[in-house]
Amino acid sequence: MAEAALATRETAVDDPWHNAQRQFDAAADLLELDGGVRAFLREAERQLIVDFPVKMDDGSIRMFEGYRVQHNLARGPAKGGIRYHPQVTLNEIKALAMWMTWKCAAAGLPFGGAKGGVICDPKRLSRGELERLTRRYAAEISVLIGPERDIPAPDVNTTPQVMAWIMDTVSMSAGYSIPAAVTGKPLSVGGSQGRNEATGRGVSIVARRVCSRLGRDPRDLRVAVQGFGNAGSVAARLMAEGGFRIHAVSDTRGAVWSDTPLDMAALAAHKQRTGTVAGFPDGRPISNAELLEAPVDVLVPAALENQITAENAARIRAALVLEAANGPTTPDADEILSRRGATVVPDIIANAGGVIVSYFEWVQDLQSFFWEEAEINDRLARIITTAFDTAWTAAEHLHVPLRLGAYTVAVQRVAEATADRGIYP
Repeated sequence: MAEAALATRETAVDDPWHNAQRQFDAAADLLELDGGVRAFLREAERQLIVDFPVKMDDGSIRMFEGYRVQHNLARGPAKGGIRYHPQVTLNEIKALAMWMTWKCAAAGLPFGGAKGGVICDPKRLSRGELERLTRRYAAEISVLIGPERDIPAPDVNTTPQVMAWIMDTVSMSAGYSIPAAVTGKPLSVGGSQGRNEATGRGVSIVARRVCSRLGRDPRDLRVAVQGFGNAGSVAARLMAEGGFRIHAVSDTRGAVWSDTPLDMAALAAHKQRTGTVAGFPDGRPISNAELLEAPVDVLVPAALENQITAENAARIRAALVLEAANGPTTPDADEILSRRGATVVPDIIANAGGVIVSYFEWVQDLQSFFWEEAEINDRLARIITTAFDTAWTAAEHLHVPLRLGAYTVAVQRVAEATADRGIYP
């Protein structure tokens, strides 16, 4: 039954890998990319599948399946997060790895793209079980990862503590500490100031920049945020501080709407106390579908992929979509949103703050010299603003939507690196 469910999910119309390839194909067509380079960039270079045992608290042994995929290494070592989720699939990880390639290229970072994941529900694991799972998974993928080869980072349901366990596992095998093996670590073991807020901060910076381009005042704009996790909660708070009016938020357990702007501090305190935004007394409960289709000006999908699809895109009322999640909008939905004049800031630009500051952390670890948070935030703002402006200019020049403008920039950069390096042997 599990195999049948997996096959159904991976052959669905909204399969993430199929969508990622469609997005790449659109850019490759526009660039008239060389056939050989196109074929190479359309596939993942390496796909590692690991099945490994973990001793549970009751003494039993349970098997888990995990993945590490490297899409492309032309511009440097692979970079990409690790997610723990019961619905992780190989095709999802392949898509996320490809998106990381374009994201790093669009931001001008010297990285290729990678991603990893384990099929599990971390909420059903004890801390000890989670640590043992993490360490065994890290040992299994250690043939690929390392500071010069492939640098993991946090993603859905993984944390700085998980990164610390991975770094320690890699270090114990080598016999010395290797802090640059992962990013998104605690400060105590080589983490960077500003990393935890980096993705959400980048979204807020891009939000202000696109409003400036569109001639809109943030104080006039109503916002809905789907996904009140690390990225979504930080983006919501910083956007509210910048004048945006947050009217709806959601997490995995529920969603709330308020006719007046939500108090972000009170909402964060409620979630800290209860574990969810659901039940927030200053809002009324709504469904996830109602949040996506809410009467707002700005929608920030900050959860998982395939949230805006051909089925609901026509009902999305927001004129501006900021993709804080990876792959939340399918290609068919993109076409529908574009036809009605909505602006979609793609994930490879909107949520690039995380990998930008991960790059800073990697550099700091390699040189054992650390920067102050103000300097990190300033560097982040400069890089992500430049990435957005470059994508915007390309889109205007080519008369295409912003996603395709961003993709042409990123794909061209990776194609040039591939051509310059040549094909080995």
